[in-house]
Amino acid sequence: MKKKFLLLVAPLLLIFACCHTQRDKKSDEYVEEKIIPEKTDVQEIEKVLEERIEIDDQTEDSKSGEIESATEISETESAEPKNRYKEVWGYVMTDREHFFSPQLPVTDLCYFAADISSYAEITTIPNPKRFADFNGRIHLVVFCGGMALTHFSMEPGSEARKRLMETMEAASKKYDGIQIDFENVGARDAGIFQNFLIELRKRIGPEKMLSVALPARTRKLKGEIYDYEKIAPLVDRIIIMAYDEHWSGGKAGPVASMGWCGNVADYCKQKIPNEKLVMGLPFYGRAWENEGFDSSWIYKSIERIKEENGVTEIKRVDSVPYFEFDKEIHVTAYYDDAQSLSARCSLYSEKGIEKVAFWRIGQEDTSFWKEIGLKN
Repeated sequence: MKKKFLLLVAPLLLIFACCHTQRDKKSDEYVEEKIIPEKTDVQEIEKVLEERIEIDDQTEDSKSGEIESATEISETESAEPKNRYKEVWGYVMTDREHFFSPQLPVTDLCYFAADISSYAEITTIPNPKRFADFNGRIHLVVFCGGMALTHFSMEPGSEARKRLMETMEAASKKYDGIQIDFENVGARDAGIFQNFLIELRKRIGPEKMLSVALPARTRKLKGEIYDYEKIAPLVDRIIIMAYDEHWSGGKAGPVASMGWCGNVADYCKQKIPNEKLVMGLPFYGRAWENEGFDSSWIYKSIERIKEENGVTEIKRVDSVPYFEFDKEIHVTAYYDDAQSLSARCSLYSEKGIEKVAFWRIGQEDTSFWKEIGLKN
């Protein structure tokens, strides 16, 4: 397979890619709540899910060739599920609500997301009335990814933290719960993070569910930031993001291999009460190229690359030189289908785990849904 060098700025295959956008809906029925009423400069939302959320608007926004709609999913031929759970949590992203169907075996819907802006503010709260036909619980996911921004947002006694708490407290009145997804807490902020959860618990009250999404562990790290044993008493549920064992910048491999998932589950069961443990499963895949040229080059490297690839013609635009060459590449892609997802569910079921979560609805092999069900 060959392609122009100038097109080698993105992987050849992006499996089940998704886009994280914040577009203000103008629908009279479903208007997202704006928290900051006055006009401000356009605020740059942190793009911090680069590993898990790949941008592919053209694919997802196009109605031609789109994957099965939520209606088609609900019409999937019924069969006896291989695994049943007390709770099934499913993530739904803003502007991707049409992938969700109330007929799916989901007890808890996680609405992703209320992003914390670079000013430590939540500027938009998605409206849960979009899922008026869903009878389960709906949780608002509050997301923050940058380490400096996370510290700024949680700093004790700060106006930013107070403002953020007030916003989440107000938002909780429209939701069944709040989920905190802070994926880059600084090494010095472990205690502050726990204190942040304690305060939020008090603010939203015992009638609302507080959950937290935490990275997967197979052992306690030195200077552990996300200490399962210390966080568990502070929240109602812990969603373990048991994926990204392999990522795009590293060695090719499964997003979540069976052996690794088993080790994660075993460790989690030791540290988190079973009634609070929710194991997360991925619906997405990854691809790796054997050669990638989309990077900055120094002159010495340029000369080597030209020689290695037989470049003889140098062109110029306004005296600036450039060259092109064709390159054959090898792509390795790992993904999950109904069979692998079912096998991973069975692995968790055999370990006595009663709650699972899926990132995210709209990316999956839709035939998988007939493989799981809910316990009475």
